[in-house]
Amino acid sequence: MTIPSDSFTAAAERSTALAADIAADPSGYRVLTGERPTGALHLGHYFGTIAERVRLHALGVDTFVILADYQVITDRDGLGAVRDNVHGAVLDYLAAGIDPARATIFTHSAVPALNQLMLPFLSLVTEAELHRNPTVKSEHAAAGRALSALLLTYPVHQAADILFCKGNLVPVGKDNLPHIELTRVIARRFNERYGPVFPEPQALLTTTPEVPGLDGRKMSKSYGNAISLSMNADETAALIRRTPTDSERRITFDPEGRPGVSALLTTASLCTGTDVTVLADQIGDQGSSALKKLTTEAVNTYLSAHRARRAELARDPHLVSDILRAGNDRANAIADRTLTEVRTAMGTIY
Repeated sequence: MTIPSDSFTAAAERSTALAADIAADPSGYRVLTGERPTGALHLGHYFGTIAERVRLHALGVDTFVILADYQVITDRDGLGAVRDNVHGAVLDYLAAGIDPARATIFTHSAVPALNQLMLPFLSLVTEAELHRNPTVKSEHAAAGRALSALLLTYPVHQAADILFCKGNLVPVGKDNLPHIELTRVIARRFNERYGPVFPEPQALLTTTPEVPGLDGRKMSKSYGNAISLSMNADETAALIRRTPTDSERRITFDPEGRPGVSALLTTASLCTGTDVTVLADQIGDQGSSALKKLTTEAVNTYLSAHRARRAELARDPHLVSDILRAGNDRANAIADRTLTEVRTAMGTIY
């Protein structure tokens, strides 16, 4: 399922109107957001999703944050250090400004009723629709091998994540619009077939630019090019110092020709709010060492408050477990109610 340009224009117009409505009265909205805990959260996560999540939460939007641990194995053979990744993510959420007293932070695997929604939802989509999903297509092309059933049905998992709590708002970038469209299709088909149970969630388009890894490639822990939010200042400086650039002394912004230099400029720009070309002109002929120094100072200054809060929170050894326990309890109560509604609508209450 791809989004034609005219459909994207319509989605953008709806998103603009939606943003205005949320600002006027956030009480009617419930947002479902989150990530797969495949590694430590990094600067790309912060600018790409966490900052917008915190903004909506601060407005008063009912916030659900899922740590989709089951979905870690959609494209890999094991869960890795999933527990550490989950706990680290919760600390980053709290440090960024998510209040666990007003938000539901929970793990995928701890909510059985959510996952049970997969069975009726799978009956509402075709294999062809799943194969057309951009994430499925790209992962299939990258893997070069047969799709696992879990990866093929990944878009339906996301639909269950959103609909179990009757989320009606999902902040996404343009590339993720097809996931929301499929979720809307699933909700609509269920309601038409069995009766009204689910809202059709709306996409709130985010405009945050993609944050490249320090070497110009996609930011990824596996590439060693990601500035994790949990790093300290010295670790950040060491990582930036090792970043490959080039021998040309004049600093210019050229993502194609100078990926390392341009990635550092982008990172510094996001952290300082200064345009990349202005930063490049400021550095001029001082070379990559000056660029790395500027980027290090920009990142460490930007993240200093986050890191201080995170370190303080981490001193309580029971904090994260308590928050997850409370979030899982609330998510389970909601999922059980939703599943009961689904079974009642389908006539499977005995």
